[in-house]
Amino acid sequence: MKKAVCIVTMLCAILSGAFAQNAGVIKEMTGEVELKPAGSAAFVPARAGSEVAQDTVVSTGFKGTAIIAVGSSTITVRPLTRLSLSELQVSSGSENLNMNLQAGRVRVDVKPPEGTRANFTVQSPSATASVRGTSFEFDTRNLSVIEGTVSFQGLRGASRPVSAGFRSSLDRNVSAADPSDISKSNVMPTPPAGIESSGGANSAPLPTGIGGGTKSPSSGGGGGSNSPSTGGVDIEIGY
Repeated sequence: MKKAVCIVTMLCAILSGAFAQNAGVIKEMTGEVELKPAGSAAFVPARAGSEVAQDTVVSTGFKGTAIIAVGSSTITVRPLTRLSLSELQVSSGSENLNMNLQAGRVRVDVKPPEGTRANFTVQSPSATASVRGTSFEFDTRNLSVIEGTVSFQGLRGASRPVSAGFRSSLDRNVSAADPSDISKSNVMPTPPAGIESSGGANSAPLPTGIGGGTKSPSSGGGGGSNSPSTGGVDIEIGY
């Protein structure tokens, strides 16, 4: 009987440890950052240490930023951004993350340890970027790869592999164009007044429907958790 109880206790400990990893944690933050848990109708203020569970919407204000750790990935959320993690499965030897970037910009670094298979997908309304251990910048139409290789695909056309030091953009047919040397042009949009560029990429343009001042993407109580996902290094999406 004691042996059976011991086995059950060990299994519970192992399972609870595995499920405890299936959520992100805000490691650092500045300014206005809000969370809307799945099933909730209202945003609540976030703080360092707040858990970001699956389908929780993260929203930052005009000067708000947050660093979220999820498994072996780190997501740096820029000002005026709204996102959610629509899929979040982290277990021993495997990580599957799917980010829904509705507006704004993020930087995602995927650094899985040896022996761990990490799949990180970032989806915007017009494109999808999929990575396995890399860094890149994305603004819903333009992709710049910093490290590794990113599979980039628009709403139409085939997926294109884009390697470090190269970029690709969506053409008028919403298809991914042939990769070109990233050093020959700057594809990131000009940041709005009051937001400085960071990490060599410009900040997101002020989304339509968000007035000036200190309003965040959550202003107006909009839902957001049903929008498409996205992921991997630097990604920027406007309304």
